[in-house]
Amino acid sequence: LYRYKVGDILMVTGFHNKAPQFKFVHRRNVVLSIDTDKTNEEDLMSAVARAKRLLEPLECMLTEYTSYADTSTIPGHYVLFWEIKHMGSSTAAWRKLDSSVMEECCSVVEDSLDYIYKRCRAKDKSIGPLEIRVVQEGCFDSLMDLCVSQGSSVNQYKTPRCIKSKELLRLLDSRVIGRFFSQKPPVLPTIHQTS
Repeated sequence: LYRYKVGDILMVTGFHNKAPQFKFVHRRNVVLSIDTDKTNEEDLMSAVARAKRLLEPLECMLTEYTSYADTSTIPGHYVLFWEIKHMGSSTAAWRKLDSSVMEECCSVVEDSLDYIYKRCRAKDKSIGPLEIRVVQEGCFDSLMDLCVSQGSSVNQYKTPRCIKSKELLRLLDSRVIGRFFSQKPPVLPTIHQTS
């Protein structure tokens, strides 16, 4: 079941007085993929949730994010756009960002992804280091304004978790204030074979 023009995939889980009850499954076309890897929205959200905890000691918080699979380089790599806000004073969050913490955020995201991603990244080397691009505060408001101007409903707007539109990518890239890459490949879990 598709929810209007939002692109959510829903599953009917039951009925209440003949009205269907739904469970959110995933968003349409929200799969990052460079090689044989397939990262869905749920896995990405879980990985980002783990990584954003590293911002708390800096008194910063992740307010919004999106992603895209950058295949303009060889090997291609995942790019995450993060909007970060400082929770304390009016100091801009990017001034508080420590590159080692942001690089560790990249590593935590990679370590949280599935085995196929890790194999492609660490063993096959068919995926490059994950990148986090920090954008200016308010960038995701501008992203929403652009999507609404292109016909998205303001009442149903949700930040896209995977960007494919060149125009939206240009907007995000124009607001980048910091770029950070994973400095180490994810550790592959050892697989024990029994005979």
